[in-house]
Amino acid sequence: MATSTSNFNKPQSEGRSDLMDKAKDAVGNAADKAKDTAGNMMDKAKDFAGNAADKAREMAGTAAGGARDVASTVGRTAEDATHSMGSGMQSLAGTVRENLPRSGVVGAAASGVADCLETSGKYLEKEGISGMAEDVTSLIRRNPLPAVFVGIGLGFLLARITMSSRS
Repeated sequence: MATSTSNFNKPQSEGRSDLMDKAKDAVGNAADKAKDTAGNMMDKAKDFAGNAADKAREMAGTAAGGARDVASTVGRTAEDATHSMGSGMQSLAGTVRENLPRSGVVGAAASGVADCLETSGKYLEKEGISGMAEDVTSLIRRNPLPAVFVGIGLGFLLARITMSSRS
């Protein structure tokens, strides 16, 4: 009976102390659970962000591949059109030679036009767009100062044309 009396006779401060300890333990456990939950949520968010980044990279790669395919197709189509234009110009040169006079001033002019069409047609058919680009690049490298002046002149003309079309 002494034990029950001794518990009953415990000061109130000890009862509060036990209660405070239990409350601290409960708060500590809740804080630990909250930390664990927050950590799990952060891990899930990181995984989600990583997966989203991977998907974005994959989609960008797919889009880039598609753009390359389209550019390649357009390039081939342009090359084919250039070759066709070249053969068409050669055909037109033959038509000019057949239908226009061969003598006199008109004949000389027609022959010059036909020769120019034929030469240009052969060049287009042989070189295509890529060959023309290489030739222009080579020309600019050999003559940089005139190329700059031509660029300035073209810029001036384009500016005049756009300004006059706005008015």
